[in-house]
Amino acid sequence: MRTYGQFCGIAKALDLIGDRWTLLIVRELLALGPSRHTDLRNGLPGIASNLLVDRLRELEEAGLIRREAAPPPVATTLFTLTDRGRELESVLRELSRWGVPLLHESTGLGTFRTHWLAQPARALTDRTPDEPPVAIQLHAEGNEDLVLEVNHGVVHTHPGRVDEPAATLTGTPQVLTALLTGGLSLHDAEREGLHLSGELDAVRRILPER
Repeated sequence: MRTYGQFCGIAKALDLIGDRWTLLIVRELLALGPSRHTDLRNGLPGIASNLLVDRLRELEEAGLIRREAAPPPVATTLFTLTDRGRELESVLRELSRWGVPLLHESTGLGTFRTHWLAQPARALTDRTPDEPPVAIQLHAEGNEDLVLEVNHGVVHTHPGRVDEPAATLTGTPQVLTALLTGGLSLHDAEREGLHLSGELDAVRRILPER
């Protein structure tokens, strides 16, 4: 087993989660919930299949994920986070916050999946928590959709669509990311091609202050 051999909480943590791809696997399971091997491969473009198998085994041995059988009629293995694994969400939230300026400084766009916006979206603050719950649909061009559920001050996310969202935001990955992370105001995002349909107030509830 690889180890730094140091009696330090940071070093011990990195012994378990410091390898390449490991935290991104956790990101996928936090955003998607129980996932098949193929789901994880789709969200981790560039990872070799055998390396993903190795990382999943290591996470399972560390008690951070577990395997479970999908209910009938689907016959496949699902990977899900344990309670200990879910405790890493706060770690990833801080990494996401720390990395936001790097996104704003970037001049190019690598591979993108809409559900990667789950972490910055969950860090948003509902400005009117006493208002009724609303759902906001995100549609990034060429990608799957993501739903933001705003309920009593908390933002939850899940991939997919809802029948009657309060508002829908459609735009490029760059514009949607900049809007949700404070890099663009709503006005500037619309000038960059963002399309908003539905209730403007629903969107304003969660946008970062600039």
